[in-house]
Amino acid sequence: APRFVVYTDQWIPGTDEPPTVAQLKGFNVLILSFLLLSGPADKALEFTELDAATRASIISAYHAAGISIMVSAFGSTDAPTSEGADPTATANTIAAFVKQYGLDGVDVDYEDFNAINSGTGSAETWLITFTKALRAQLPSGQYIITHAPVAPWFTTSTSLYPHGAYRAVNTGAGSSIDWYNLQFYNQGSDYTTCTTLLTASNSDFPHSSVFEISSQNSIALNKLVIGKPASSGDASSGYMSASTLAGCLKQAKSSGWNGGAMFWEYPDASASWIASVRTSSWPV
Repeated sequence: APRFVVYTDQWIPGTDEPPTVAQLKGFNVLILSFLLLSGPADKALEFTELDAATRASIISAYHAAGISIMVSAFGSTDAPTSEGADPTATANTIAAFVKQYGLDGVDVDYEDFNAINSGTGSAETWLITFTKALRAQLPSGQYIITHAPVAPWFTTSTSLYPHGAYRAVNTGAGSSIDWYNLQFYNQGSDYTTCTTLLTASNSDFPHSSVFEISSQNSIALNKLVIGKPASSGDASSGYMSASTLAGCLKQAKSSGWNGGAMFWEYPDASASWIASVRTSSWPV
């Protein structure tokens, strides 16, 4: 920590390679999206289609610059619990992909809202089993495992999530998760001020701001990475200008937080963008 994370999923004319080290200045984690139940797609697929020497060269350059390269699993396209995917077999397949292509780890972007909202506990059970199986294949210290839940899934409201949503996942498998890339966007008007983002979330999802998630779940602040869209067009809501977000990060840092920030997505989240975001907290 701090981690400065950026996803890449958008097709960029003229290149089938990930961003260069220079284009990623200010970031230290790149996540290729997505690895689906059906196999790699988009930027994850492009990476597999490079020859082995090119992939090795890219990874070597990233590591020399202190940048980790990971793959994101599932995203909004997949609903693994609802689709009946076996959690252990799915974890084994994803771990094998990470190893085959020399990646540093996997980001679990689980967005099976129907399963979470069902109130049956099926999502929580699936995620705990899956995460433990994933860690068994990708040992801590050798590989990174992150999760990217929407922030409301950490709310203390038992009427919304009687089985706990990500509060339960953290209790059951949090020791297998290196950090959370929290999605503080696509949630209506929530998390659009420093107050609701950091210390006092709106009443519809109580106790789901950064410091509340930490205190309510005994999660170290350095495991909570603030996720935001890089432009107003990258999400339906939750966008903050670089200067506003920079002020929020400064405020959070002054209160002991050092998790970092995550952005959807490159190239809107560019080197100049992250330099502006980091200017008041961890200047590039």
